Amino acid sequence: MRAYKGVVENGVVVLIGVKLPEGTVVTVTVGEGELLRAKISSALNRPKKIRIKLRPLPGLASERVTPAECDVPELV
Repeated sequence: MRAYKGVVENGVVVLIGVKLPEGTVVTVTVGEGELLRAKISSALNRPKKIRIKLRPLPGLASERVTPAECDVPELV
């Protein structure tokens, strides 16, 4: 068993300076301190969420339209 250094990029573990053959089974061990530091730094570096509030136009729902004003044919 050997130890290699690596970094997680986009959810994938990338080993630094190592070429392993295809199909190699790898076990990854992460230290508690490293995991906590990574969680905190990713939370602080997250992009800001933009919230857009849609406001209804006042009076739009309260206006009444008579059938004469509409160009909708009546059903018989």
